[in-house]
Amino acid sequence: MSETNLIIMSVEETTRSKKKSKLDIDRDILLNAYGLMCTARRMADTYEENRDVCSKYVHSTSKGHEAIQLAAGLQLQPYDYAALYYRDESVLLGLGLAPYELMLQLMAKRDDPFSGGRTYYSHPSLKREGFPVIPHQSSATGMQAIPATGMAQGIAYLESQGLMKGEERSVVMCSLGDGSVTEGEVAEAFQMAVLRKLPIIYLIQDNDWGISATGKEMRAMDAYEYAAGFKGMERMAVDGADFVDSYLGVKKAIEYVRKKRSPILIHAKCPLLGHHTSGVRKEWYRGDDLSHHQKFDPLDKLKYYLLAHGEDESTLQEIQQHAIAKVADDYQRALAAEDPAEETFDTHEFAPTPIQEEQGQRAPLGGEKVVMVDAALHAVDEILKRNPEALFYGQDVGGRLGGVFREAATLAQKYGDQRVFNTPIQEAYIVGSTAGMSAVGTKPIVEIQFADYIWPAMNQLVEELSKSCYLSNGKFPIQSLIRVPIGAYGGGGPYHSGSVESTLLTIRGIKVVYPSNAADMKGLLKASFYDPNPVVLLEHKGLYWSKVPGTTEAKTIEPDEDYIIPLGKANTVQQAAAEKIESGEACVVVTYGMGVYWAKEATKDISDRVTIIDLRTLNPIDWEAIADATQRHGRVFVLTEEPLLNSFAESLAGRISKTCFQYLDAPVWTLGAANLPAIPLQVKLERMMLPNAQKVETELWNLLRY
Repeated sequence: MSETNLIIMSVEETTRSKKKSKLDIDRDILLNAYGLMCTARRMADTYEENRDVCSKYVHSTSKGHEAIQLAAGLQLQPYDYAALYYRDESVLLGLGLAPYELMLQLMAKRDDPFSGGRTYYSHPSLKREGFPVIPHQSSATGMQAIPATGMAQGIAYLESQGLMKGEERSVVMCSLGDGSVTEGEVAEAFQMAVLRKLPIIYLIQDNDWGISATGKEMRAMDAYEYAAGFKGMERMAVDGADFVDSYLGVKKAIEYVRKKRSPILIHAKCPLLGHHTSGVRKEWYRGDDLSHHQKFDPLDKLKYYLLAHGEDESTLQEIQQHAIAKVADDYQRALAAEDPAEETFDTHEFAPTPIQEEQGQRAPLGGEKVVMVDAALHAVDEILKRNPEALFYGQDVGGRLGGVFREAATLAQKYGDQRVFNTPIQEAYIVGSTAGMSAVGTKPIVEIQFADYIWPAMNQLVEELSKSCYLSNGKFPIQSLIRVPIGAYGGGGPYHSGSVESTLLTIRGIKVVYPSNAADMKGLLKASFYDPNPVVLLEHKGLYWSKVPGTTEAKTIEPDEDYIIPLGKANTVQQAAAEKIESGEACVVVTYGMGVYWAKEATKDISDRVTIIDLRTLNPIDWEAIADATQRHGRVFVLTEEPLLNSFAESLAGRISKTCFQYLDAPVWTLGAANLPAIPLQVKLERMMLPNAQKVETELWNLLRY
């Protein structure tokens, strides 16, 4: 029988070969598994017996899932990677984590090795010598499939470039509950795994429940049947309640992926013997179903197997008693452990960036002027040339087109389609995969084709990228540069002209950058790439080629290859005369992007009365520059392209009003687009909706005359 045929054995075939296969497992492995299974079971019972303490924070246990989880945990190697889900405590025990360590997380203690008390039980973030790497992932069920597949894609890329350290061939294991496979983002992950032939194992644990909904209510097919639709996805079904069957199945799956560098799905049927979580209790809805599931208890199955194969009852009893004593001792130690220091609550929002000062030459002698889109292209080219671990992907950025704005022209031809390539129309995957890419050491640059298309990616941006550094206690910052063409440019219509910065700025843990000219584009793009945190780079389409009237100054002399601008530093692009400021006849415009050019055009005849600050970075924001200018001028105008109501601009105006109230000689003025849900296609209607230089000039005079 071929290797592939062995791998895709049905449950019935696996059962028929069980007697022969069972002899292939070493006795020490079996006894270790039994001890760990007893440990996991006693942990679950301890938590239930001490509900007043242990249910202070919601948790799930692996009760009923121990066999398949231990089969996985005992076979992953230190050079492997894993993305686990919230029920996977037995995987962690199998990897070698102590009950005490898991209990520290259960009780949100200071020395919780994963998050320092910041996130839920069995939400690991592990970067420890001798263990597989387990990056942070969220509780959004199924959402870990994309970052996990990104890890596999990163490994495949590093291998293709000869950049993988060591001779071992790493695999990624992504653990999912069967109910989560109905998520659309799981389909995106599967699609990329088979399209790119990635070294990943999808371990699907199916207990036929999704909180209170049964499998029949939630799905038309189980994960094993569903995976058949993804050409190139090998499949395996195992009895997830039988340790021997599970262990041998996982062993074959790992061997297959190590050798073939191609994905496989393991479907493991398991009983659910505990609660969905401590907050949704089994007695509320399970009824007779619980007694049915009890018949498939993996602990009983393994014990009967061991006894049937000559193991002594007293040996198993001794193992069980040792587990009980260990859990009791670890529980008391965890109970007495210290809570996190309250003053540490705000650490690790971001990892420190190495870019602190402006470097290189902004306008070298003999330099030629370039438009913004070319400055960005040249910056990415220089990054790829210097950083072999860097790659660039998104929709239509590959060699055939080089981006719909030609922002990636020639890059695929220079660096090959392993480094610069097209993706399917999968914004969630484009963004979420960067979390996995970063975890394995690659440095991704990705593109969302238009800002209006970013919405399918928001779940990954919010739940996976933005929270990783904070919830992993600083272990897993995500280096991710996400390029997003934005803004209106004359007739682009409702799905190609939108501005989204206010939404992005409500997401903590990401940085948002918005250059307004070619020199800033190059310097900020490079700083964004070298920043170890997620950065969204907003690139105004109307400034790309300086073709929109009034934007010729967006074309600048191209900085040299070493030019870089630290994030969070605003730029004063126009300075009012000192005497006008002193006499109270001046104001300051705080803006960014296209607003810079509206403001400059509007103030051609009164430039001595108006200072213009280009923020360049919206988060982190250069508050010091804003506050200083407010104090000196006494009149502030905040200008944005977004609809004004509830926008970033209004928020900033409110902050200025509160913090600098005593310095103000007038209300903080604001101007933005009309408060409508979309930008209309017809250019006259678009003109009515958006700010322009004439509207800015009118409002500036209202402010100056106040």
